[in-house]
Amino acid sequence: MALTIRSAAPSDHPRLLELWRASVEATHHFLAPADIDWYEEVVAGYLPQLGDLRVAVDGGGDAEGEVVGFISHDDGEIHMLFVDPAVHGQGVGTRLLEDVGADGGELRVDVNEQNPVARGFYLARGFVEVGRSELDGEGRPFPLLHLRREARAAA
Repeated sequence: MALTIRSAAPSDHPRLLELWRASVEATHHFLAPADIDWYEEVVAGYLPQLGDLRVAVDGGGDAEGEVVGFISHDDGEIHMLFVDPAVHGQGVGTRLLEDVGADGGELRVDVNEQNPVARGFYLARGFVEVGRSELDGEGRPFPLLHLRREARAAA
């Protein structure tokens, strides 16, 4: 897979929402369909407000290829990282994560406790659990694990 990482454009938002839903349906088995519908509306409202939103494009070096993943962060706090389930395990999430971590700063992320795949992904990439919340960021009863990766020396 020939990935290019670029800043997201407003024209990418429909694809990002589609990708978000497919990823959540594939990995967030603890959510009921009504929960996914509710969160989809929240995410649709968040996308235009996100400052640093990057996409992974599979296009053989063509930045206009197919968007297969996205990440949003602000000052080391990862807000979203989602990858098309069709390419899970092919390094897309790692490339996005390393792209935002390229400056060597500390990274922080919250993951749903009931999502062992996401938890395992971050732990395998040097994150450690530093806390837990009973409720998610929207005040709903889906516990979050707070993870952190120490700053790395820039290469």
